[in-house]
Amino acid sequence: MNVSRRAPYVCSACLRSLAKRRSGGGGGWGGGRAQARVLSTASSVAPPRERPFRLAVIGSGPAGFYSAYRAMQKMPESVVDMYEQLPVPYGLVRFGVAPDHPDAKNCQDKFEEVADSPRFNFIGNIAVGSALPLTALRPHYDAILFAYGASKDKALGIPGESLSGVLSARAFVGWYNGLPEYASLDPALAAGEDAVIIGQGNVALDVARILLTDLAVLRKTDITETALEALSKSRVRRVQVVGRRGPMQAAFTIKEVRELMNLPSVAFSPIDPALFPADAAKLPRQQRRITQVLQKGSSTLSSEALKSWALRFLLSPSAFRASSPASTQLSSVDFAHTAFAPDSSPFDRSATVTAADPARTTSLPAALAFRSVGYKSAPLPGLADLGVPFDGALGTIPNDGYGRVLSASLGPGGALTAGHVPGCYCAGWVKRGPTGVIASTMEDAFASADVVAADWGAGVPFLNGTAAHPKRLAEGTGLGWEAVKAEAERRRLRRVSWAEWKVIDQWEIEEGRRRGKEREKVRSVEGMLRILDGGGSRGGEGL
Repeated sequence: MNVSRRAPYVCSACLRSLAKRRSGGGGGWGGGRAQARVLSTASSVAPPRERPFRLAVIGSGPAGFYSAYRAMQKMPESVVDMYEQLPVPYGLVRFGVAPDHPDAKNCQDKFEEVADSPRFNFIGNIAVGSALPLTALRPHYDAILFAYGASKDKALGIPGESLSGVLSARAFVGWYNGLPEYASLDPALAAGEDAVIIGQGNVALDVARILLTDLAVLRKTDITETALEALSKSRVRRVQVVGRRGPMQAAFTIKEVRELMNLPSVAFSPIDPALFPADAAKLPRQQRRITQVLQKGSSTLSSEALKSWALRFLLSPSAFRASSPASTQLSSVDFAHTAFAPDSSPFDRSATVTAADPARTTSLPAALAFRSVGYKSAPLPGLADLGVPFDGALGTIPNDGYGRVLSASLGPGGALTAGHVPGCYCAGWVKRGPTGVIASTMEDAFASADVVAADWGAGVPFLNGTAAHPKRLAEGTGLGWEAVKAEAERRRLRRVSWAEWKVIDQWEIEEGRRRGKEREKVRSVEGMLRILDGGGSRGGEGL
């Protein structure tokens, strides 16, 4: 299969030579580029240099792309190499956004603009840390920005969590969105009519909506055919979404809860009025709007509904139960009742709960249970080799809040202080934890890229002792991927370029069109590579 290739990055020495031959004169970096689109640099801060600032971004989700965009905007002489362990980009946008929320994926248009720049290189199918050591990158970059997101979900740590039918929401979402890691997941959707979701964030409501939405609606989205086939056999009719606190503390947003309320032929069980304030008009705007939607409920009567859902509050999971000691199939979930702490208002967003007194328990029937209590980042292998610490309890890289990686070993005042690890930065969930939406991730990524640019302009130490002084060559090579690829090839790693990703992208679009939907995602890395090798058959079998 012929692949049209964007011109690769050419080192500054070659560019200067080309520029002289073409124009008969000198010229700074980029002089040999022919009519390349240039990102706005009106507010750039980087000083002139004899070679471009070279930045490695680890991760190609929203945090990675927005960081790259901002860095390229702020530093006109920068070149960004983006490393991604999968052959395909976009991370959470591709594998986490619900298939019936296509508008949330519009940010991909901006990411395409970034990738079209000659100052950007996509290095897909390269797992930095595990397959390619971080130490292989260090000599060839001025800075590394970690933006690889949260790859794990939090376990509950209660009895019965390994029973068949107990799933993480992250795995289920990844499965129906085509994440290769969960291609072999086989959720027991036909095991029974009751499902329980533990947690009340937007991911929990996404799971509930997928379980309850009419299949004809989902067929028009980019949900995988494998998921559609399994959902067509689903027996789930009742979904209960359970939280430890009350409706005023729930993490879901109004859009998600309104969508569930408006599902045709799906009824909603009313919430105890005592959980709402007597005068909802006095609540802050966001809480007031959510309260109004919850109190109004669904227009579908229970007697007319084919399916139903409920929000249950003040319940903390204590055990998953099988029908008998000999069974491995989930049949119910036990919950301990909670109560608001004496010093907390039930209508305060930050209210806390304690165990109810006297102790009470409730058991909810469930053939399926999903834990949706948050994601968690994991450390990349080899972080310590760069002097980068990792907070296992928080699931984050310690930083100053702006994105500079901090290490206690570099603090000026001993163990009670911390110092910046030169040239190391972070953005997104690995920086602040798994909170917020794409818009907040953008703001966070911009802040991280801004401090990279500010530090470079201020001449502070970077990787390999480099600093931003005019006409000073870096002590590192500054060659980026052009130097790293030799080590990748030695390890028999196959890099997937942006042009090659676009081949996969076009295959998915065409396959989706053939099936009457937006796209049909390839669900395995092997299938993606077969498409690039010309072996991707239509019909998607085995892909």
